[in-house]
Amino acid sequence: MVRLNVVLLLVLVLCSLGVVTSQHKARRIFQALEAEQEHARQLEVEHGQLQLELSTWGAAPRIEKIAREKLRMSTPESPRVITAAPAGGASR
Repeated sequence: MVRLNVVLLLVLVLCSLGVVTSQHKARRIFQALEAEQEHARQLEVEHGQLQLELSTWGAAPRIEKIAREKLRMSTPESPRVITAAPAGGASR
């Protein structure tokens, strides 16, 4: 009878250690999940900011300003504008 009690006690201790270990692993994994979710939220915010910045960089007034200031370009006068007919000889 004593031997059976010792064996049962050993089984109980091993099961208890298994429960504690699995709970600890679950907590660590949950903390890692929360950290990754926070990182994903930060990346979404940064993505939105970058999209806004991209739309600003590609805006027509900005491009025109750079063309005028840095490249010294200007819009041609109407007599200097030549329109080209579409290729292929199809006329309407």
